[in-house]
Amino acid sequence: MKNNNHSNRVVIFDTTLRDGEQSPGATMTHDEKLEIAELLDEMGVDIIEAGFPIASEGDFKAVSEIARRSKNSTICGLARANYKDIDRCWEAVKNSSAPRIHTFIGTSPLHRAIPNLDKDQMAELIHDTVTHARNLCDNVQWSPMDATRTEHDYLMRVVEIAIKAGAATINIPDTVGYTAPVESADLIRMLIERVPGADEVVFATHCHNDLGMATANALAAVEGGARQIECTINGLGERAGNTALEEVVMALKVRGDIMPYHTRIDATKLMNLSRRVATVSGFPVQFNKAIVGKNAFAHESGIHQDGMLKNSETILS
Repeated sequence: MKNNNHSNRVVIFDTTLRDGEQSPGATMTHDEKLEIAELLDEMGVDIIEAGFPIASEGDFKAVSEIARRSKNSTICGLARANYKDIDRCWEAVKNSSAPRIHTFIGTSPLHRAIPNLDKDQMAELIHDTVTHARNLCDNVQWSPMDATRTEHDYLMRVVEIAIKAGAATINIPDTVGYTAPVESADLIRMLIERVPGADEVVFATHCHNDLGMATANALAAVEGGARQIECTINGLGERAGNTALEEVVMALKVRGDIMPYHTRIDATKLMNLSRRVATVSGFPVQFNKAIVGKNAFAHESGIHQDGMLKNSETILS
């Protein structure tokens, strides 16, 4: 999917089974993962990040089985920036009719210090590992973890390297939920405008909700030119969670007047999938959660209830 940063089609990348399951206590059984993947596939999710194959034998088996069973979605596995991870990921997803390898490395000053790599050493590692992934799989996604706290000049440099090495999707993660909407849009816009080859790839956004702005940040990134949103059902995820799939999908659907973009998600299936994910993950949906909460469209007595009884569009318009 190239030259798509000016299209009005937004790709939905669901990571409920990978990032969502990283929530402490949100484990799913093998069969539950297969069930959720099937529901995501049926709902129209473009890409399912089915897991982190190197993490455990169980994760590997689940990703492999989801890859074999999927009918419509691209099946993606996550891999760190090393050959062993990438090879294991490819083994898990290769039987999908549409496999993808997603490889990542932390690029901010804090994350560069963890493997004790200087900028040049990290740049070389990015080139080598993305090239290796691309030699295995036609569809490679690359992420600079903690991108929103990475120096802009270095971020542009490594994004260009990943593009030249063969990445078809460049994902820009707000790993610690640090950014704000105006920054989210500006960062994507800057990369598209200033990085050579940016028009040949899809830019994606991956937002965490630590400051309560994940949905706003994701939608702002789309305004800036991103055409893939990474999200989870119910906003499931570690700490305060991820961008909620149901929120971005319905925001684009309802507010097409100011956000003229669309997805291929069947919105009629959102509520059932939300409830099933809540059940299997053990993470109940808060009653006043937007879109899928029990009370999202309920009204107590008073002017709101009176208005709704007279015209169901009163509070929606």
